[in-house]
Amino acid sequence: MNIAPVTSRSREISVTEPLSLAYGRVKLVLFQPFDAGKWLVIGFCAWLAQLGQGGGGGGGGYNFGNRTFGNHDAHPWEQVHHGLAMAHEYVLANLAWLVPVASLAVLLILGLGVLMIWLSSCGKFMFLHCVAENRAQIEIPWNKYGGVAIRLFLFRLMLTVAGLVLILPPVALIIILIVRMFQAGDASLPLVIGAVGLGLVVALLGVVLGLVTKMTNDFVVPILYLRGGGCRAAWGEFLQLLRAHPGSFVLYILVQILLAVVLGIILFWLVLMTCCTLGCLLAIPFLGTVLLLPILVFKQAYAVYFLAQFGPDYDVFPPAAPPVPTPPPGLQPL
Repeated sequence: MNIAPVTSRSREISVTEPLSLAYGRVKLVLFQPFDAGKWLVIGFCAWLAQLGQGGGGGGGGYNFGNRTFGNHDAHPWEQVHHGLAMAHEYVLANLAWLVPVASLAVLLILGLGVLMIWLSSCGKFMFLHCVAENRAQIEIPWNKYGGVAIRLFLFRLMLTVAGLVLILPPVALIIILIVRMFQAGDASLPLVIGAVGLGLVVALLGVVLGLVTKMTNDFVVPILYLRGGGCRAAWGEFLQLLRAHPGSFVLYILVQILLAVVLGIILFWLVLMTCCTLGCLLAIPFLGTVLLLPILVFKQAYAVYFLAQFGPDYDVFPPAAPPVPTPPPGLQPL
């Protein structure tokens, strides 16, 4: 697949103009006119797009002896060490049922995770279609973008696996260091420095993976929406844009962070003003997405309006219909 030409460095890219355009898109899609059915359909697509981004039997009679974990006279380190020893003994005594149950739980969690990544990959194209076309449709974008959604799913699945491979080892080492501190009964300086250093590594990896995910959702998905093809070609095209306009994308990320902070403060204030009633409603799957639909449409529209500044090849919105010519006075239209 041929990569579309990248705009020249002289093109002026704004991070503020798309804000007003995105606000206008929210009004057009959701409020001109207001249609509850349209909200529910677009909300369902948005909900799909957001998936994953939001004493068993036999052990009840186990006897821990006469030991008490709630001994408040003991040192905190001793209480933790004692609790770990009790948990170790319990696991060893119940391996016969803990191993198969844990294995089944892991398989179910992995399967559910893979299913959510696939559904959300389809949902991203469906939601983008609804915002770009100003239409509440499910079946049409599901069928039209099914093939490219599978390629996005495979890319995101590999990204998830890579993230786990990179993050789980330092996390495991942090847990080992903390357990050693508990076992020793003292927080030695080398162990603390090691745990803090590994924590910084995990945080840095999380930031990098978060940026890759953000760029994929905001720019690679729209490029795939326009071009089709695979994620490798779409990422290559995006990287050309990034190299040509690094400052614009840095400002875009900063604006996104500012928007997240402002919107978070507003939502927190609204939750407090409603005595947490709004918070309970937002926690309900699907309903919370429908209530937050103006924010989700705004964020999606802001990303694609920003991308559209790089040229008509990056504009996901259909061209405006030409105006109907007005007949001269005295002539009746046919």
